[in-house]
Amino acid sequence: MTYQDKYQHWCAHADEATRAELLAIADNDQEIKERFFREMEFGTGGLRGVIGAGTNRINKYVIRKTTQGYAEYIKAVAPEAMERGVVIAHDNRRFSIEFAEETAGVLAANGIRAYLFDSLRPTPELSFAVRELKAYGGVVITASHNPPEYNGYKLYDERGCQLIPSENDKVVAEIDKITDPLSIRSLNRSEAGNLIVVLPEELDETYYRAVMKIALQPNLDKSKIKIVYSPQHGTGNIPVRTVLKRLGYCVIPVEEQCVPDTEFSKTLNPNPETAEAYSLALEYAKRSDADIVITTDPDCDRLGVAVKHKGEYIRMTGNQSAAVLLEYILSQRAAQGTLPENGVMFNTIVTSDLGDRICENYGVSVEKTLTGFKFIGDKIYRHELTGDKTFVFGYEESYGCLISDCVRDKDAVQAAMMLCEATVHYQAKGMTLIDALENLYEKYGFFQDALDNFTFKGLDGAEKITALVDGLRKDPPAKAGEVAVVKLEDYESQIMIDAGFPKSNVLRFILEDGSWVAVRPSGTEPKCKFYFSVVANSREEASIKLQNMRQIFEKNC
Repeated sequence: MTYQDKYQHWCAHADEATRAELLAIADNDQEIKERFFREMEFGTGGLRGVIGAGTNRINKYVIRKTTQGYAEYIKAVAPEAMERGVVIAHDNRRFSIEFAEETAGVLAANGIRAYLFDSLRPTPELSFAVRELKAYGGVVITASHNPPEYNGYKLYDERGCQLIPSENDKVVAEIDKITDPLSIRSLNRSEAGNLIVVLPEELDETYYRAVMKIALQPNLDKSKIKIVYSPQHGTGNIPVRTVLKRLGYCVIPVEEQCVPDTEFSKTLNPNPETAEAYSLALEYAKRSDADIVITTDPDCDRLGVAVKHKGEYIRMTGNQSAAVLLEYILSQRAAQGTLPENGVMFNTIVTSDLGDRICENYGVSVEKTLTGFKFIGDKIYRHELTGDKTFVFGYEESYGCLISDCVRDKDAVQAAMMLCEATVHYQAKGMTLIDALENLYEKYGFFQDALDNFTFKGLDGAEKITALVDGLRKDPPAKAGEVAVVKLEDYESQIMIDAGFPKSNVLRFILEDGSWVAVRPSGTEPKCKFYFSVVANSREEASIKLQNMRQIFEKNC
């Protein structure tokens, strides 16, 4: 079928609201083409896209098609998988509730039990719930920190991990067999009967207790610390504030951003990686003379922090805050005698090497993965099976980390709790988290990291990204400034990389001084990402090196 054929089919057979939306663009061939020129791809991070009618948009029919493919995958596994069921969570976005209900309805129509949370919940709690209920899998309706016009769909396996590529491909194969998403049946709750189960609040309590158990110094005096917190209108509001309050912390909520608003109307940007996300929270912090500002993204798997240091509030990158957390956790566990001899830390190939140096100091091994916390979750599981190594920490540069493997995805509730504890610990020593970071630089060298995103939208966006990456692959730079490029790791062709990595369209350029650049297309957005990790003797030297690296590697962007 051509894109016009698909458009006409939807106009004839979709529900009334969808037809009205499509008829409104009847005279706009380019818009019709954008919406119908392809099927929305279920990538390694699931679905994520703009909400609207069409095969290349997020809507109830695309959700039904994806869920039907997932149902066929489950039915092919074993009958007991259908009874064990699937846990479904959702965030605060437009249509998230409706898409969660549609997901449950399609599963129920296929005889698969669906467990629904009664309202929005953080992504890490979904991972926890899958394991706690011994369900076969999980679905989260979320687009993380994307703008309000986006939504998405992520799949989890029985281990609480997002699906790894080998299993993801099997689901995609089933999705691709479906030719008409408009014909898929979805049951409402009354039709589904006991195949749709609303989860009790006791599950929240079980999750909160599991998070609080990770405290290393629960009896620290918390009376002197002030914490400003924003959930960015998202799912972190209740769990983060509940856990911190029960542990005795004074939390000042950014009230305007505690409302689960679909439009994110009181935040300039819900992404903790951006300065705009902190604007209102910093106003609160200055009025209350807070020690730290913490913010979680809408699905509460990422944590950002700004620290009051010498009268200024300084934002930490994900690499920096995770390095400080890692140092705190390993030092305290070593002092308490609870650091395992076979401890292992996991991070990704685009994560700063500062964490690796910290682990070397404590005798903890390090294993790298591709980008995506599913790979870290998979490694945790595999070492758990063999018993050869014990998980102590996992993190990505993108503001996500995991402390306790009761969850198999990044968990901002855990991270918020532990970061506040670390703040109190260092405060008792007359230090801030920035002081703790500077101590790490003094010991291991100065590390500066940066991430640059280049967006290529529209029909030819994917082609531009492919040409950009292929150009660097075929003609790699010889040096950046005066520093030579000594190695190119190509994770697609598997050239110059360690064994065990699945194929992925990622390039990593290693410089002779230990700095590196990684380039990869995003798995969920029309972006090409450039990751920079600079090693230097000072901040000034690092800035010069970073500028040189950007000029060379991004010249065609």
